[in-house]
Amino acid sequence: MKQPFAKALYIIKQLKAHGHEAYFVGGAVRDFLLRRPIGDVDIATSALPEEVMRIFPKTIGVGVEHGTVMVLHEGTPYEVTTFRTEGKYEDYRRPESVTFVRSLHEDLKRRDFTMNAIAMNEHGQMIDPFAGQEAIKRKMIQTVGDAKARFSEDALRMMRALRFVSQLGFYLSEETKEAIQELAPLLSHISVERITVEFEKLLQGAYSQEALALLVETNLYKYMPGLSEKREQLEQLASYNWTLLTERAEYWGLFAYLLDVKQTLIPFLRLWKLPNQLIKDVQAILNILAEMKQNNDWTKEKLYRYGLTYALSAEKIRSLLSGEKADSNMAKLRQLFASLPIKERKELAINGNDLMKWFNKQGGPWVAEMLMFVESAVISGEIENNAEQIRGWLAQCNRKLEENY
Repeated sequence: MKQPFAKALYIIKQLKAHGHEAYFVGGAVRDFLLRRPIGDVDIATSALPEEVMRIFPKTIGVGVEHGTVMVLHEGTPYEVTTFRTEGKYEDYRRPESVTFVRSLHEDLKRRDFTMNAIAMNEHGQMIDPFAGQEAIKRKMIQTVGDAKARFSEDALRMMRALRFVSQLGFYLSEETKEAIQELAPLLSHISVERITVEFEKLLQGAYSQEALALLVETNLYKYMPGLSEKREQLEQLASYNWTLLTERAEYWGLFAYLLDVKQTLIPFLRLWKLPNQLIKDVQAILNILAEMKQNNDWTKEKLYRYGLTYALSAEKIRSLLSGEKADSNMAKLRQLFASLPIKERKELAINGNDLMKWFNKQGGPWVAEMLMFVESAVISGEIENNAEQIRGWLAQCNRKLEENY
């Protein structure tokens, strides 16, 4: 058996040696069948949480009330969850109760999509009671059982369906799509934080264009933060190749730019409960894009002022919007940055204390203004980054000012 399943086999074998059933389940099995990189390996078992904790020496009861125990094996954590059924969902997100059972079939029956309701035993044999492998072959996202019932239980599953479209390039079955269209309003019961997590994964998928188009087609967008009146702008999103982007701030930067929310950018991003630093990063990128719209030329002064990180992100988005080759444009930007005599203020050969000493003046706004004046001269190549040369140049500038006034 291939890694990372081979390493986790010890847990399966230990559980079976103590008289319990145990299987690999969930996304790891799906991704194994799709030959995609496998993330966390999860295990489902007939053993109750307290039985799991007695078998293994290193465990953490991360969600014992829901049947989940974290088992640490050779430095790797594995979620081991007891087979369970779920009670009535009252908040469209979580069941009011769970019941531990001894049946794998009952456990798989409660899962969201057929491709995620496949188990694999220690020999690599698949247990697939809901035709998940067939759905994978057909590249189809189909709920386990009645689609309306699955989405009524957990409305976030509608976002997950579109996220899988983006990540896998699959399509929604007709029943699944119709259920999302009908039950889209239930998304308003889901916390913004959870919607944001799914939406970010959607933006980062290789097939994000298809998923973004579905957001509009299914009307899910109407129940997402700040998007209810943005149908026309959202329809444009699907025409851009989001796969060129790599950073979180870039995704949100392009998203905010295309939605044309610059005047209300900070309130809009706060609706999504984004961290303050990310909001600042997006704002910096959009400020650069606005300035570049007026004057498309990169200068040393602009690049120094923005900093390479923000400049590269803004250039990536600008190139994407204009249809230019982002790689070559970014390579030129890196080359220009490498040619700068200083990359940030702390590399300047002088500081505020030097200025106060030379001019025999107390500190004040004039110090920051003077430092910017010197920075500009160094960046442009008018003077070298040398303290004595800077002092002489400033004295000469002072004499000229006195002569003119």
